[in-house]
Amino acid sequence: MSQTLYRTLCEHVAETARLVTVRELLEWDERTIMPTAAGPYRAEQITLLSRMIHSRRTDPVLGDWLQQLAETEVIAEPHSPQATTVHRLQRDFDRQTKLPASLVEELSRQSILGQQAWVLARKNDDFQTFQPVLEQIVDLKRQEAAAVGFDDCAYDALLDEYEPDETTANLTRVFAALRAELVPLIAAIRSSQRGPQTDCLHGDFPIDAQEKFGRQAATQIGFDFARGRLDVTHHPFCTTMGPRDCRITTRYDPRFFSTAFFGILHEAGHGIYEQGLPADHFGLPPGMYCSLGIHESQSRLWENLVGRSFAFWQYFFSRARDVFRASLGDVKLEEFVGAVNAVCPSLIRVEADEATYNLHIIIRFELEQALISEQLAVADLPTAWNEKYREYLGVESPNHADGVLQDIHWSSAAIGYFPTYALGNLYAGQFFEAAQQSLGDLQATLAAGDFTPLRDWLGERIYRRGQCYSAAELAEQVTGKPLSHEPLMAHLRNKLEPLYGLV
Repeated sequence: MSQTLYRTLCEHVAETARLVTVRELLEWDERTIMPTAAGPYRAEQITLLSRMIHSRRTDPVLGDWLQQLAETEVIAEPHSPQATTVHRLQRDFDRQTKLPASLVEELSRQSILGQQAWVLARKNDDFQTFQPVLEQIVDLKRQEAAAVGFDDCAYDALLDEYEPDETTANLTRVFAALRAELVPLIAAIRSSQRGPQTDCLHGDFPIDAQEKFGRQAATQIGFDFARGRLDVTHHPFCTTMGPRDCRITTRYDPRFFSTAFFGILHEAGHGIYEQGLPADHFGLPPGMYCSLGIHESQSRLWENLVGRSFAFWQYFFSRARDVFRASLGDVKLEEFVGAVNAVCPSLIRVEADEATYNLHIIIRFELEQALISEQLAVADLPTAWNEKYREYLGVESPNHADGVLQDIHWSSAAIGYFPTYALGNLYAGQFFEAAQQSLGDLQATLAAGDFTPLRDWLGERIYRRGQCYSAAELAEQVTGKPLSHEPLMAHLRNKLEPLYGLV
């Protein structure tokens, strides 16, 4: 009887997942190739789908099924696919039923309209016209936090959507420990009289050649283009529309190598994770990513710990030089690897170096908390943004486009999302350290262009486990220790101190 009920539950959830993927397809289209004038109607289409999805996720019969199954042998083994399905769906049901349908619809509508307004505001460097849009979004997110409920601070309710069971207090502690070691390292680098030159990254890099080279690299590390594709967008992302349909995006700068290439590696890392999830559980918790922090760990691992390593470029640099001979023909391998690892505090998060990137995230983490707690008004956000950039990174944006308007997240109502990026860096450092200990001479394997051992290692320990473990449990399972900033800092020191003559 319980197995029949479990199958009924799974069929209901799988059907809901089909609606979710239709919405994902519409959102992918909106951010890549949709005509600009189609925006308002697209918002209504997505709002309708969101209402239908919310209705199915909060259907009282779903709650009844979950309650019945919670008292059966189906959940006897806590980390089994069946128990994971029941527990995770119960968690989602509890959250969704606290949210009024009207709030869900309005958040969906405003997130689409907000993204459209952001694209125009960023293009015109115009925060003033975007301000009322963001004010409405922040108000809706405050309403969401109040509806969901929280113990310590409202931000916890929003963070929990992206990083289940994580808290603002714990992240504040972890990020403080990371910042305490990052800041003096960055200061020492800035004071150093040695360091790489980055001129070789600026030159003639034709877009069609960048696309071809980026696709080759993504394929080599394991992204399957038979089940995915690469497109262009304003703000790169990865999205999945089915068990065999994962799409990544990037943006190109014909005068700068790193923007598109490392963006492609980053999104391919997300895509490899998505393509490695159990397809037979698609739409169900065992076939879904563990958390956004774990998801980000895979993009950052492939982008930085692999993609910026000397071993990676031992294999790829001759190929890059053949493709971009006009700009890289006379560049030596050591010069190029130094250039892609240069540390330079800058304005743009997505183009930040490995060392300073987390400071970009900490700034956003602190500003989001202030917005939600009403300690900071949206009208004062640009000033607060510039003050923190001066304090943390020693830079200030000359405009809003490269300052407070540089990210899409707030316009899409994704408040609570940013901390998962820094968590991803921390998890990536820890996972890669464990992989090196487990796989022997991993650097030699990467230098030979063989990425299969690392990908299989990650697949077995992370991808195929879906949501059967929490992020914290997964870190313990994979590495034998809880989340720590130490592996990431060790990686940064080992790479950067010799590069800048600090040892």
